[in-house]
Amino acid sequence: MTDEANRTQPASQLAPSAESITQLVHGFYGDVRHDPLLGPVFEKALHGQWDAHLQRLVDFWSTVVLGTRSFKGDVFGKHMALEGVTPAHFAAWVGLWQQHTSRLFAPEVARDLQVAAHGIARNLFRGYFGNDPGFVQPREEHGGHGAHPHGAEGAQLG
Repeated sequence: MTDEANRTQPASQLAPSAESITQLVHGFYGDVRHDPLLGPVFEKALHGQWDAHLQRLVDFWSTVVLGTRSFKGDVFGKHMALEGVTPAHFAAWVGLWQQHTSRLFAPEVARDLQVAAHGIARNLFRGYFGNDPGFVQPREEHGGHGAHPHGAEGAQLG
């Protein structure tokens, strides 16, 4: 498919790309920012520095999904430094991610993005609480279609 054809199709028909990942991250974190549970945690951690953080998040998800290797950082360590995180925060984050990915991408692509996010959430949840969360989809259900997350299990611990 040509680039021009890609631009005229809705995002739900596109494979993950730099543009669709940027759209996903900005829309998703726009909702996170306004979420009554999640927003305050992010605001406290970011001190209003959303633009820089959004670019890092685009780089992160581009690395996970597209294999760009544009993200370098210690996601696990940064998140472990946050105070007041509860299991409800993880469930809310995963739920919003599912809504956004399902709206923007074809089902198999959305599923791959959700599996990648669930792997990240699972590792962070284990770091906080020492056990697995109940909301994460099992890895073995990953069908291998669409997004092909590159190193989703390792990228977040980098």
